[in-house]
Amino acid sequence: MPTLTEHNGVHVLHLGNGENVFTQDWLAEVEDALDKVVASPALLVTIAAGKHFSNGLDLDWVLANPTDLPAYTVRVQALFARVMLPVPTVAAVNGHAFGAGAMLAMAHDWRIMRVDRGYFCFPEVDIQIPFTRGMAALIQAKLSPRAALDAMTTGYRFTGPEAVEAGLVDATAEEAEVLDVAIAKVAALAGKHADTLGDIKSTMYAEVVRHLSAETA
Repeated sequence: MPTLTEHNGVHVLHLGNGENVFTQDWLAEVEDALDKVVASPALLVTIAAGKHFSNGLDLDWVLANPTDLPAYTVRVQALFARVMLPVPTVAAVNGHAFGAGAMLAMAHDWRIMRVDRGYFCFPEVDIQIPFTRGMAALIQAKLSPRAALDAMTTGYRFTGPEAVEAGLVDATAEEAEVLDVAIAKVAALAGKHADTLGDIKSTMYAEVVRHLSAETA
């Protein structure tokens, strides 16, 4: 399950060491961790362990609870909006980031990805689950139009170096260095005024947050 620790003034949100799909309990733990980060406020790095960063939606639960899908979608979108915090954030993508797991990474300000293993992928076109307006807005806000088209309509699995070239992530690092590189990236921004930064980010991503906060897709 997700855990939150502190490393020299940087909060590290560890998503877990499995596929880290968005189960109800997993969501509750991440939501609680983000509340603590905002209350600090402090810098945030998000990482996981093993070969997965996150595989996104809990599709088994969705199939078993189809009538709860609207509420589940609202909760997931609220999580993405919550990650767009009034503090600097970096996703340390240690492995596979698929679907909503990749969107979770995109909600961070910057992304550092393991260089030698793992794919960054939006498989929605292949699993026949269209993006909601909020999800599409999030991805498109972080990518060039060409990169968004390539990533969202092909289902292509980007390696770390390919993800850098496409603009999906900002840099790559060896497995043992992903967390350190991510912490170094965000630690340089310590001391930025949280209220001012929050206002700037709120203005930058106002439309994204508006769509993510919508009750319907």
